Amino acid sequence: MVTGAIKNKVDKIWTDIWAGGITNPLTVIEQLTYLMFIRSLDEKELETEELENMSGEKLDKIFPQSAIGQAMRWSKFKNDDPREIYAVLSQRVFPAIKNMKHGRLPDFTAQGELMEMQNESDNGTENETAFARYMSDAMFLIPTPQVLQKIITGLDDLYEHDIADLDMQGDLYEYMLGKLATAGQNGQFRTPKHIREMMVELLRPTPDDTICDPACGTAGFLVSASEYIRKHYEDTMTAKQWEHFTGEAFTGFDMDRTMLRISAMNLMLHSISHPEIDYKDSVSKQNQIKDQFTMCLANPPFKGTIDAESINDDLKAVTNTKKTELLFLALLLRMLKKGGQCACIVPDGVLFGSSKAHKSIRKELVENHQLRAVISMPSGVFKPYAGVSTAVLVFTKTGAGGTENVWFYDMKADGFSLDDKRSEISENDIPDIISRFHNLKQEADRQRTEQSFFVPKQEIADNDYDLSINKYKKVEYVPVEYPSTMELMTDLHALELEITAGLSELEEML
Repeated sequence: MVTGAIKNKVDKIWTDIWAGGITNPLTVIEQLTYLMFIRSLDEKELETEELENMSGEKLDKIFPQSAIGQAMRWSKFKNDDPREIYAVLSQRVFPAIKNMKHGRLPDFTAQGELMEMQNESDNGTENETAFARYMSDAMFLIPTPQVLQKIITGLDDLYEHDIADLDMQGDLYEYMLGKLATAGQNGQFRTPKHIREMMVELLRPTPDDTICDPACGTAGFLVSASEYIRKHYEDTMTAKQWEHFTGEAFTGFDMDRTMLRISAMNLMLHSISHPEIDYKDSVSKQNQIKDQFTMCLANPPFKGTIDAESINDDLKAVTNTKKTELLFLALLLRMLKKGGQCACIVPDGVLFGSSKAHKSIRKELVENHQLRAVISMPSGVFKPYAGVSTAVLVFTKTGAGGTENVWFYDMKADGFSLDDKRSEISENDIPDIISRFHNLKQEADRQRTEQSFFVPKQEIADNDYDLSINKYKKVEYVPVEYPSTMELMTDLHALELEITAGLSELEEML
């Protein structure tokens, strides 16, 4: 857990970067990501060297074995003069990680030019980390040697005294990502960790699942899913399951290369070294993936603009629209295997929109697959990013129906205040949601006046497949009995006498 002391150290690093002129939070995180990655390479090299000494076998190294190559290691340059550190990082280390292949950094000539990598008969991407894959257009923006030294000193202090394991590294990165307090241009914004964890708890992923987020952003859903699997299965996973876990178990797509770098780093800090993180417009003709994943978790962009010509025809056949929130629902159904599960956040408009496209995607979920739950969330959940009202849809792809009753839950509190401050409070419906969802048989007798209840499929169909909870929730009006007029007048006279007596007493005192 990130304590107050650690937060203060992170905030100090953040302030040093801001003072250097970098004020965009995404840029700050990106620059810190590079430095954390560079440090992690040296940590891995130290582990390899230790294993090599113990086994006596020669192992593949990340850093070139030349004097120039060894000088690129964090442990070698971190105590140098600030100007030397800046020169090494900006002129050698950074260009080297941009050209990293096969898990190795290229070497430099004495003149400071990059040397060609050897043995590159293949395309070099199989063993390449997702982070290195998207470094080609990255820029090193730390402005001065002095600012760089402060960051390196601050990060080193954190790693040596506060970060004990991968969980803590992940928590630290999560805290930094929490500083992304503005929504993206296309309506995407970071999903709060406790909401992601609730959705993961609803689906309960296993080590054998293949999980995708087609609008991954910072890979928060994939991280939360990985944490759940490690928490519940770490001691029982087989070697094959671990191999699956570190690579192909997690897939994410995004159209922002900065986000791809950050999401790859986020996953690497959670021991997922080779995730499938790809640059892809998920709803376009570029994405032809079908029936591939056993689980999808997503918070798609709500107001993205899409070129109608580029939209995949398969998706338009389900819901003929340019609205991303509708297209992504069709996409999730297409990408899931039969029997695959999905938990997806949608804006309230998806639930009751009256257009043909809105109705068609709701009908598809209810009639052709198994819509299991609609969890209505309060509008403050995504503050300070946005005040939009949202819901979580939970469904299973069947291709042959299966919806009998849909479970509705009216979430009123998520453990945080619903204003811009989002302060922690005691009221929290999330534990109740998870508990009830996994014991739905006990929900059968719940009344429409309660916080959760079932609605039969036929009733939903009769209402144009409207999925808004207010359509089905009944408000219980409790009659209020007021005192009679005579009783009120008697009380007023008694109060008047008390005031008069009090005034008389005050006059005597004067």
